[in-house]
Amino acid sequence: MLFDKKGNNPVLAVGYLFKGMKLLASAELRKFLVIPVLINIVLYGAALTLGYYYMADLINHFIPGWLQWLSWILWPLFFISFFIAGFFTFTVLANLLASPFYGKLSAKTLAIITGQTSANAEPPLTKVMFAELKRAGYLAARALPLLLLSIIPGINVIAPFLWALFGAWGMALEYMAYPLENAGVLFTEQKQLLKSVRLGALSFGGVAVMGLTIPVLNLIVAPAAVIGATIYLNEVKKANDPG
Repeated sequence: MLFDKKGNNPVLAVGYLFKGMKLLASAELRKFLVIPVLINIVLYGAALTLGYYYMADLINHFIPGWLQWLSWILWPLFFISFFIAGFFTFTVLANLLASPFYGKLSAKTLAIITGQTSANAEPPLTKVMFAELKRAGYLAARALPLLLLSIIPGINVIAPFLWALFGAWGMALEYMAYPLENAGVLFTEQKQLLKSVRLGALSFGGVAVMGLTIPVLNLIVAPAAVIGATIYLNEVKKANDPG
């Protein structure tokens, strides 16, 4: 499988996410949305509750006494870092639980937009869960150093920017994985394909991250991103590519 260069256009890439939002209203997709939305309600509700009760204490714990005079600068930086890290963690967990349903959602979306009722079948549940765990491990291995960076005074001023970039890439990997897995593309190849349209993928993932941080909207952003990613990859795949 190869992608056309137009897939690197950030405006085009973000537009597919909004197309996914519009397609959420499709009656044909409705049955694939119920369980993922319920999972998101439970997990994001838990994230908001934990953040409300423990975020301030956690941040204050990481600001040493000798730097309290800089707390007016450090507190917002820590807040942004922990906020993104927390929501990113809960999002990966939500996607892990909802991955079997997102695979079906992507397959049905492809069938709708191509008019082919015999669209590629989604892979077996065990294969889906293994791929999701592998992706989660890849992201965790890169999130932990960022988390450590976030608590080092002085250096942590760049942490929010790195978290934002990492979150955008991570969400691009997450949501574009479902249509790629349905097409038989494994994780290692997925990374290489998305690197070929890195700017488009980062733009798509970045807007998805912003949507995930907005209460209520974050309940539907994930399935909309799966739908949008399916449309995106179908349209930027090279026409003469058999994959």
